Amino acid sequence: MHDIVISDTSCFIVLDKINRLDILRNIYDHVFTTPEVVKEFGKSLPEWIVISKVANTKFQISLESLLGKGESSAIALACEIKNSILLIDEKKGRKIALENGIVVTGTLGVILKAKQSGNIPLILPLLEELKTIGFYIGKEIETRLLIDAGEL
Repeated sequence: MHDIVISDTSCFIVLDKINRLDILRNIYDHVFTTPEVVKEFGKSLPEWIVISKVANTKFQISLESLLGKGESSAIALACEIKNSILLIDEKKGRKIALENGIVVTGTLGVILKAKQSGNIPLILPLLEELKTIGFYIGKEIETRLLIDAGEL
């Protein structure tokens, strides 16, 4: 089981908008991010999130020709921290991470894991909150999530 997660900016933004950053703390033992992600996020993160610089900056810079700085740094850090999972929502970033052997999930995967681990009673109210802040959830994905969560 992965108890280490490295987050890109999008999940922080989305969970912060619905006041649920605590979900990350409740389901992962260690939450990491990079200074680049913190800068993109634009405000202070809770003290339980570890901010770590990437050692292999050449790899990070090479990714920046394809992705933003936050995504590139998060992918590079995930390559360096073994047995970690990368939290990233952006499709192109997920594809590149998978090509580099990184285990990935996204905001919706985090919410499903929170339900499955007993940290939240239902995912449907959170999915509805996400939609109100403009987070797109396709009907097929929503149905699959609700089935997997035992809510449909």
